[in-house]
Amino acid sequence: MNISGIDHIELYVGDARQTALYLSTAFGFTVCGQGGPETGLAGQRSLLLRQGEIQIVLTSGLVVDHPATEYVRRHGDGVACVGIGVDDATAAYRTLVERGAEPLSPPREYGQDDRRAVVAEVAGFSDVTHRLIERHGPPREFLPGAIEVTEPDEHEDSKLLRTIDHLAICVPAGGLASTAQRYEDVFGFTSVFDEYIEVGGQGLYSIAVQSPSQQVTFTLIEPDPNRQPGQIDDFLSWHAGAGVQHIAFSTDDVVAAVNRLGDHGVRFLGTPATYYDTLEQRVGQLDVPIEELRRLGVLVDRDHWGRLLQIFTESMHVRRTLFMEIIERRGALSFGTGNIKALYAAKQRELSGVPS
Repeated sequence: MNISGIDHIELYVGDARQTALYLSTAFGFTVCGQGGPETGLAGQRSLLLRQGEIQIVLTSGLVVDHPATEYVRRHGDGVACVGIGVDDATAAYRTLVERGAEPLSPPREYGQDDRRAVVAEVAGFSDVTHRLIERHGPPREFLPGAIEVTEPDEHEDSKLLRTIDHLAICVPAGGLASTAQRYEDVFGFTSVFDEYIEVGGQGLYSIAVQSPSQQVTFTLIEPDPNRQPGQIDDFLSWHAGAGVQHIAFSTDDVVAAVNRLGDHGVRFLGTPATYYDTLEQRVGQLDVPIEELRRLGVLVDRDHWGRLLQIFTESMHVRRTLFMEIIERRGALSFGTGNIKALYAAKQRELSGVPS
């Protein structure tokens, strides 16, 4: 089974049009297609957004018994499906089911000839599904016949973000090892990073699992039940179970991206000013002025392979669960371990309503 990368993510949301407006005006995404009952998607309205190589589907239920309606009632807006690109969806589906994946939807073909997509679904974690998708034909197509694709005009913010770097997933205490093992045994992923982090009286365990192609990475996180409850516990409570805590978007220039996104109203977690006092001692000399990083709140970390620059947004909605990360990799392969304490301090201030 050849996994090429994250093809798309699908968010179940209360109002797809309003969420699309926010992601377009604030983050630079462009609405590139739509589908609904008129295209065979019964009981739902879906919008396709794109930027760089990122594809996001926003789906709202139109009837009370649609899965999107129930998902939003339980969790609020959030990631309900991760689409995984494969070279043969039928073979991948069969392989995953043989390895123990729960089958949800057998292979189905959209379109025909050289303009088609083959799609199958299996269970992922909690109630998040994995959609296996095999594509043939023009890259502008998505699900021929089900999502009507348009050709929108590009604008100056349509190239700020490039790919989905990784997804951070919170699981209840005691569920981390089994979730990571399942991705290894069933999906063929490899554990590439693990750590235990203490912040004040709180603690968490983390394991990063990655596909053989290194193009799909999930950072799995669980709280330490022997320490004080913290923001991971809050997420699990407010989200009502395991789920995607944040989506990390890669960019080629995090400073330019943060400046533009800030101009459009995106709110980022603040970073203590003292964080920057010893930054160059920790990560070496940078080609970005320290004062510019301090002004924006951009974090910097270093590993054996290089550096990364990252920043996190405030949560997108009232439950304060799902949020975004903007990350620029300059050779680094890890996830900013050295910045976890700064992130936690900032997130705690947001949850407490204390200004940064």
